[in-house]
Parts: sequence; C-alpha cells; structure tokens
Amino acid sequence: MGRILQAGEEHLVIHFIDRFIRSESASGISLMLTTVLALFAANGPFAQQYQALLAIPAGIGIGRYSLEMPLLLWVNDGLMAIFFYLVGLELKREWLDGELRDRQRAALPAFAALGGMLVPVMIYLLASHRDPVATRGWAIPSATDIAFALGVISLLGSRVPSGLKVFLVSLAIIDDLGAVLIIAVFYAHGVHWPALAGACLCILLLYMLNRRGVGHWLPYLLLGGVLWVTMLKSGVHATIAGVIAAFFLPLRVPNRPGLLPLRHMEEALHRPVSFGVLPLFAFFNAGVPMTGLSPAVLLEPAALGILLGLLLGKQLGVFSFAWIAVRAGFGKLPNGVRWPQLYGVAILCGVGFTMSLFIAGLAFDGANARLAVISRLGILAGSFCSALLGYIVLRRLAR
Repeated sequence: MGRILQAGEEHLVIHFIDRFIRSESASGISLMLTTVLALFAANGPFAQQYQALLAIPAGIGIGRYSLEMPLLLWVNDGLMAIFFYLVGLELKREWLDGELRDRQRAALPAFAALGGMLVPVMIYLLASHRDPVATRGWAIPSATDIAFALGVISLLGSRVPSGLKVFLVSLAIIDDLGAVLIIAVFYAHGVHWPALAGACLCILLLYMLNRRGVGHWLPYLLLGGVLWVTMLKSGVHATIAGVIAAFFLPLRVPNRPGLLPLRHMEEALHRPVSFGVLPLFAFFNAGVPMTGLSPAVLLEPAALGILLGLLLGKQLGVFSFAWIAVRAGFGKLPNGVRWPQLYGVAILCGVGFTMSLFIAGLAFDGANARLAVISRLGILAGSFCSALLGYIVLRRLAR
C-alpha cells in the first residue's frame, strides 16, 4: 500500500511539473507579444499617453492611514510581490517534494545557477568598473527569466527532452532565490526600524500559524498583506515579503492528507501571474523610448556589460559550472540529455528580461535617467540574442 501511495505522489508531481512547464511556456510567448506592444507604445503616436499612464497616482487608505504611489510602482512593488510569492511557493515545493528533494539531482542545477550568476557579474564589472554609478547595476545580468526561456523551448515542442526542461525550471527557480537574496541585501534603502520590527512580528505570527498546523490560506494571506506594507515602509524591498510569506504556507497539513494548501495556492496563482502580473510588468517596464538613441549606446559600459553578461556570461557560467559538478561527482546529467543540449539551454539562460528589468529599476531609477534607459536596451538586446541563439542551437540538435 505504501508503494502504491508513493507511486501516486510521484505521478502527481510529474503531472504538476508538466502543467507548470506548459503554463510558463505560454506565458513566455505572451511576454514576447507584450514587449513588442510596450516598445510600440513608448515610440509610437501614443508615447506621451504611455508615459502619463506610468505616472498616474493611485492609492488605498483606511481612515487617516493611506498609501499612494505612481501606477508604475504599484505594478513593480505591488503586483510583483505576488510574482515573488509564487516564486517562494515554487521554491518550497521543489525543495520538499520536487526535483530539488534529491540532493544529487539538485546539485547540478544549483551549481549551474551559481555559475550563471557569478560569471555575468564578473563580466559586467569588467565592462563598467570605470563608472561608479554604472557599477550599481552589477546584478542585472545575473537573472534568468523562466517564462521567456520556456516560451522559446516550447517552440521546439516534443523535440526537446523533458529532462532538459526540468533542468531549466530547477535552475531558474534557484536563480530566482539568488536574485531575491541580492535584492534583500544590496538594494535596501535606509532601513526604518519600527516598520522592520512590525515586519518581524508578522513573520513570527506566520511561523506560529505554520507550527499550529493551520491549513486555511486566508490567515496566511492577510498576514502576508500586512507584511508587505511593513516591508514597503521599512526600506527593505517590499517584494521580499512575498517570498517570506510563501515559505510559511504548509505543503501538507498533519492528519489531513487531502489538504495541500501550498500546491492549491500555487495552482490558483499560476494563470493570474503568468497572464496578468508578468505581462503587465513587461508592458510598464519594457517600453524604452528610442528617440535620440543610436545602436552605439550598446557600447557604453552599462549596456555592454549587460549585453555581454547575458549573452556570454550566462552560457559560460551555467555550462562550465555544470560540467565541473558532473566531473567532480556532485551531480549527474538528466536522463536523455546530452552535453550539446545542455549547452543550448545554457545559452537560453541569458534571457534575463523580467528579473533583469526589475533589478535595473532598483539599481538606476532615480540615480541616472540615461543609465535606466540604456540598461533596459542592454537587457532587451542580450535577452533577444540569447533567445535567438539558444533556439537555433537546440533546433539544429533536434534535427
């Protein structure tokens, strides 16, 4: 009976991963279309209306307490907290009940993700070290956009082994964790201690709910909302609240085997995030005004560092660290996957897009308007070249 239950759980996990990949692939395609729409809006006849849309003030309030921000910040700090909440759910589920549960299987994407963060950062710093303001963007090329990358892979259909897709999903999830840590440590602004104390109290209450085995999602969601507000006021980036809150939602509830709060919440959020939050973020952030810019701006330190970091640094870091992990015996290649195929996926990891745009906004907005623009150009160029080259390599290998 135990073996039958275990086999049933494994089948459920495989089915869930398959649904996840299909959902993320479709989301990647919608992101591509939204990016084109944003570029047209920022450079077409409605450019002024587009910029005015980003700056529209919006707020919520209860009594004398209110919170007001431009629409752009509601998308970047508010809606993206929901995205990071989903990232936290994915991390916890993968670690406790997914591919990352097997430590040897987890070692390969973990090592690859580490290389995919370190090498692009080194390349960026080499390109921009003479400009102290530009060096603030060192973390921009360290990110991988899972939806965009899987969207490219989906164009190849069944010609790509499922093990390769699972490797990319695992790597991107670990990569997201690295991005969350970078944002929390390096992009906090002037900590406000009373608000941070309130955030710590919320975390303690979430912990108590988890320890008491509370299985309903509503108390966790309400406390997560309060945690987001306190994080926003504390100076630590508010989106981190999403990841922290997700870690406390139980995977299973003791004595109630049919109740799976984390998995149900993850399934409920996938479509709204994939087809709502991420496309909105892309529309609000990918609209780069091209007026007065020439292709030569890609040779400026920040843009060049991002372009080379994503296009060269990612593939070199991911592939070389994966090779070291396998040769050292720490990890093993997924079933049915060959080294050339892994190299093709390593190129696709250079599609930074959503996370790179997010980090660029933290690094440069308000510090230097020109750097904010050219960094986004570098991200778009590096992500596009990585997507195209990765697709060509994987397509040739599929033949």
